[in-house]
Amino acid sequence: MGRKGAGTSIGVSAVTPVRALPVGARLTCADNTGARELQIVSVMGYKGRRARMASAGVGGRIVASVKKGTPELRAQLVQAVVVRQTKEYRRKDGIHIKFDDNAAVLITPEAAPRGSEIKGPIAREAAERWPRVAGIASTVV
Repeated sequence: MGRKGAGTSIGVSAVTPVRALPVGARLTCADNTGARELQIVSVMGYKGRRARMASAGVGGRIVASVKKGTPELRAQLVQAVVVRQTKEYRRKDGIHIKFDDNAAVLITPEAAPRGSEIKGPIAREAAERWPRVAGIASTVV
C-alpha cells in the first residue's frame, strides 16, 4: 500500500470490470432459450473473504435460477455468462461503459451457448473471454 498521493491506483481494475451483481441479483436473459429472468445463485470461480457476498461482473460465469420463462426451464439451475451490467466501469483506454440493463446468456457446462441468437449488444470483455458466445451475438460494444 502506497502513501496517499504517491501515484497509487484507485480501486478500478483495468482488466476485469467492476463486480456489480451480487448473489440474489435479477438479470434478464438475452438469448432465445425460453428463459426471461434469472436470479444469481452463485458465482463460479469467485474467491473472496469470509462473510463477503460473492458478486459477478461482465464476463463472469454464474449459476442462476430461472425465475420467469417456459415451464420446462423455470425453477432450474443453469449456468450463464453476464454480458451486460448497468454499473459503469472503465476500460483500459479510458472509456467508461454502462448498459441499460443487467443481462446474461445461458451456456452449457462445456461453455457453448444454449441459444442460437442474442438480443441486444454484449460487452467486449465478455466477447473476448467467451468467443463462442460472441459468435452468436448481433453486436459487440
